[in-house]
Amino acid sequence: MRNYIAPLKDMKFVLKDLLNVEQKYTGYAKFADKVSMDIMEQYLEVAADFCQNELLPINATGDQQGCRLQDGVVTTPDGFKAAYDKYVELGFTSLTGDEKYGGQGFPTLYRIAISEIITATNWSWGMYPGLSHGAMRTLEHHGSDEQKHKFLVPLIAGRWTGTMCLTESHAGSDLGLIRTKAVPNEDVSYSISGEKIFISAGEHDLAENIVHIVLARLPDAPAGTKGISLFIVPKYNLDEAGNVASRNGVVCSAIEHKMGIHGNATCVLNFDNAKGFLIGPENRGLNCMFTFMNSARIGTAIQGLAAAESSYQGALAYAKDRLAMRSLEGAKEPNLPADPIIVHPAVRNMLLTQKVFAEGSRALAYYLATYADIAEATDNPEEKKAAEDRLALLTPIAKALMTETGVEAAKHGMQVFGGHGYIAEHGMEQIARDARIASLYEGTTEIQSIDLLARKVLGSKLGLLTALTDEIQGFVKEHQQHAQFNQQVAQVSQLTEQWLELTKTIQSQAQQSANEIGAASVDYLYFSGYVVSSYLWLKMAITAQQKIEEGNTDPFYAAKIKTAQFFFARILPRTSTHIANIQAGGESLFLLTPEEFKFD
Repeated sequence: MRNYIAPLKDMKFVLKDLLNVEQKYTGYAKFADKVSMDIMEQYLEVAADFCQNELLPINATGDQQGCRLQDGVVTTPDGFKAAYDKYVELGFTSLTGDEKYGGQGFPTLYRIAISEIITATNWSWGMYPGLSHGAMRTLEHHGSDEQKHKFLVPLIAGRWTGTMCLTESHAGSDLGLIRTKAVPNEDVSYSISGEKIFISAGEHDLAENIVHIVLARLPDAPAGTKGISLFIVPKYNLDEAGNVASRNGVVCSAIEHKMGIHGNATCVLNFDNAKGFLIGPENRGLNCMFTFMNSARIGTAIQGLAAAESSYQGALAYAKDRLAMRSLEGAKEPNLPADPIIVHPAVRNMLLTQKVFAEGSRALAYYLATYADIAEATDNPEEKKAAEDRLALLTPIAKALMTETGVEAAKHGMQVFGGHGYIAEHGMEQIARDARIASLYEGTTEIQSIDLLARKVLGSKLGLLTALTDEIQGFVKEHQQHAQFNQQVAQVSQLTEQWLELTKTIQSQAQQSANEIGAASVDYLYFSGYVVSSYLWLKMAITAQQKIEEGNTDPFYAAKIKTAQFFFARILPRTSTHIANIQAGGESLFLLTPEEFKFD
């Protein structure tokens, strides 16, 4: 079993020193008496104990056993149900739920931080309760009072779990193509018929009921995305008192055989006149589902962070222990037959890249979560819009960048181990297999890049972008005389200016050919992600230096500054390639005709 220790010190640094969440959340009645470092530390410590002692030991078991399907019933790997029962007992399912329906009312930030630890210790297991949060959010925002009492209460209590059912075999990211039908019944219910695929946690034995949130079409619905409605479809129907009764017409017909996340049941669900209930207005289902999808995308971004952190911890421990060759500068451990491989520049480069990705992703994820909370808590319309705008801009950046860097970090983790990284007993190859899905589901990196550039940036006429670049430049101006970090301050300022210039260039090119948006989008997303990361790394470095100047002698702060220096010296230059690719335009992508893509 691989080792993992929750990085509580860095988590607390981001929450307390970098984001100063206690002060940031002051004044929001929704979170009165909910946000303090004492409370957060208690929850993080309990989560760390649970994850390290309950989830980590069954991680490899879940990977090896996978899920078993027999007669429509899925059995999860050994230990999964007992761990879920303990998770419910500890109150984690209700953490961020509406207090009116049995929740504890804590901010999303708490759940985001805890989900990092869960995913790092047992990705597959974490997806079962993880999907439930999106279902809860959808019901909280769009459900009727009756629906909330019937479905939200048991979800928050953890007695039931939830799913999102979007994808069909012919309709992935283009949801306008879905065919699942919803026919009105004589009462308030609908008969749902169709097939959904890739449904994570779609069937299992952890909870007594599963609430499926399903996209479907009414008989007279308009074509495309304007004709999609959203429905609640429980695995078991309910009686008059809201208790579990007869089995509904939804059955798992298959579970996918996947590259990774074997412990999670990825299901094909067949809906055969299943009883469902409309949630939100008719033909506005996609708008309602975005509540779920946006929540899921932040959760997926966290998975990338978890992959980076867990692979880094595994690789670091191995690099300190594994002996191979001598340092190029001469023996570092002359009493040993060879030096630990951590002395070698190539190994250090991989370790520092992992460390930078993990810590930078953590800062981005928690920064993003604060805006999700502000959007929920504020009564000020302008503040709410500003928070929602920031979420709209940063969600595709975080989802794509954090999952892609998570995959890269997992690759480095295997590489540090050499051939041993390819062997299952060390757990590094499982991280790499599990991590690969994160850049695919909840919208691929390419889909996120189009969402960012076409919808969010150009669609807002650069309004969303300039709000963030103004914030960055304001911070730069405040610290431009900082002697220790003047070079990094200048780098951030220059890249922020280039961000706007590149955007205007693409905007101009797109007037000649719409393909220029698609041609530039992926490089634009990476560039955007690295610029945002540079802003956060600069803030972390300056914050760490301030702690040192205040007399704090913890070596953590000096290490944070040195890690930031690596980011600026060795990671941020990647932006040059992305700039060059964007400036090259999309013409070369279309020189070949489809027929010339032949291989015979």
